[in-house]
Amino acid sequence: MKTSDASLGPSASELISKRITELGGWRGATLGTVRKLIQEADPEVVEEWKWMGTPVWSHDGIICTGESYKDKVKLTFAKGASLKDPSHLFNSSLDGNVRRAIDIHETEAVDESAFKALILEAIALNRSSKSKTSKKAKS
Repeated sequence: MKTSDASLGPSASELISKRITELGGWRGATLGTVRKLIQEADPEVVEEWKWMGTPVWSHDGIICTGESYKDKVKLTFAKGASLKDPSHLFNSSLDGNVRRAIDIHETEAVDESAFKALILEAIALNRSSKSKTSKKAKS
């Protein structure tokens, strides 16, 4: 796993670990689990800390963010509307043209293999978008 270049202070990975610890309970455990699954799916994932304290996972662009609320942990996929979701993991932000989200509530578990497949598909989409941008720049 890579971390983004941080200026001063703790790294993004350290801040994400701290957030997981501070949350504690089921929300901390859930955020820790999805973080582990993201890292297993993509050992080269870059962890970032953006927007006043939001964990972000990237690879050739943003894959998803991880936010915690009182009643859920929300994973928002930056280009989720363009991803195939045969396991129907997306259950929030379904009306948007770009993003899709997975809301995980206290008693819910994530389908690990389907989630990892979604992470890999998001990376592939980021790479294909980056490749198209590079080709346009060369034209």
